Amino acid sequence: MPSPAILFMPHGNLQYSQLPPEKRGWVAEQSYEAIFRTVRELGAKIAFEASGETLEIMSARRPESIAMLRGLIDDGLIEPVASPHTHLMLSNVDPRLGLDTLINGRDAWETHVGVRPVVGWNPECGWASHVPEIFREAGFETLIADADSYLLSAVDGLRETTGLRYDVRGHSNKNALFAIEDAIAARPDVLRKLFRPHRLDNGLKVILRSDMMCNVLLWYLMGTPEDAAREPISHDEMSGMLARWRDRIPADGGFVMPYAEDAEYVGTTAYFYVKQFGQARFFEPAPESVGRFGDILATALELGFEPITPSQAVARFEAIPGEGFERIENGCAWHGGTAKAWANTTHARILDPVCRMCLDGLRTIAAAAGIGELREHPTAKSVLRDIATAQVSDARWPPPPTSPGRFNVVEALDALDRAHAGLCRLMTETRLAGQNGLYSPGIMASQLAGIREELMAREYFGE
Repeated sequence: MPSPAILFMPHGNLQYSQLPPEKRGWVAEQSYEAIFRTVRELGAKIAFEASGETLEIMSARRPESIAMLRGLIDDGLIEPVASPHTHLMLSNVDPRLGLDTLINGRDAWETHVGVRPVVGWNPECGWASHVPEIFREAGFETLIADADSYLLSAVDGLRETTGLRYDVRGHSNKNALFAIEDAIAARPDVLRKLFRPHRLDNGLKVILRSDMMCNVLLWYLMGTPEDAAREPISHDEMSGMLARWRDRIPADGGFVMPYAEDAEYVGTTAYFYVKQFGQARFFEPAPESVGRFGDILATALELGFEPITPSQAVARFEAIPGEGFERIENGCAWHGGTAKAWANTTHARILDPVCRMCLDGLRTIAAAAGIGELREHPTAKSVLRDIATAQVSDARWPPPPTSPGRFNVVEALDALDRAHAGLCRLMTETRLAGQNGLYSPGIMASQLAGIREELMAREYFGE
């Protein structure tokens, strides 16, 4: 009988809501480097994801992190995982813009780390039918996706059994997703979908992560109880969860992916106290979580798991047909929540239409200038990237009564200003300046000034 395999994938995002720019290098040091040292000490393989902009920030502010990451990749202990260049909700943006930022994300890995990942991560696991298509078109071979969204959509009766419902006005159902485990524990046909890669019709392989396992590990890392009525999750409870899922893996082998979650929860408190308790506490030092992360990896080894990477999982275990992925609901996301929640905050409702105006302007100017592929024209390519940067999810999240950081919103507004300046430059370069029926620099300048004034006049959580 083959050893049960296990996959861990902390993912890094230095554009995080409420993570001040001046503290981003500190997070790379406290969190990412702590993960890298733990992996080196235990010799346990993991995957590590970072957006392109995260890699750029690391290179500029904490190059030691990049050097450690590159060394672990060279030694086969870490598999790199790429994502959109900007941490945005792929299902909420135009598919061609999504494709462009995915290509840029892979480019950033090649530029800063010297590798071009074939495994992809979809931020917050936001879903739409075009998501697997643009990952494949961008050159990815494997995608990490959300098991809970898949199961709730594709397994008949599961939503009714669990009582879980989607609502774009809510944050998530993260702490209620254990109901799925209870509902499928005696259904090996459903459980098997968690233990093998799936093969979609376009050739993309899909590996599923789940909060049924991940949430236990997150609370263990933080060492904080969900409520005053219970004790923090203990080592034995964490170990028992891993053993319970190990024992469900069939005799012919398979894997579990119990942690595909924010890397920042190792070494800092990240966004934990905002998300779970609505407290204005962001990215505080949490050195004890580093030891608990090492304990999780060591416990997996003691339980007989073999840590592997996503590409090893795809190579080792025969993929099952990707049935039911067409039923995953457009606009859902991980944690039992929705990607459309990011599009329904007050910040998104102000920013998103202007992003679309800029994108429409770019396409109109390009068509008039005879520019076919936007990526082949330097200025058009730069504008497209700036529009994607303005779509960053953490300038739109979380919803009231909390909010993103003021500086997160400023970064999106600054990106829109750059996109506008680039569009004006593109009109001049293509001898279209003055043809304001294509794009009006004056009207758009007033639009940008208006939303900046409105957004900066708002109150921001934690100020």
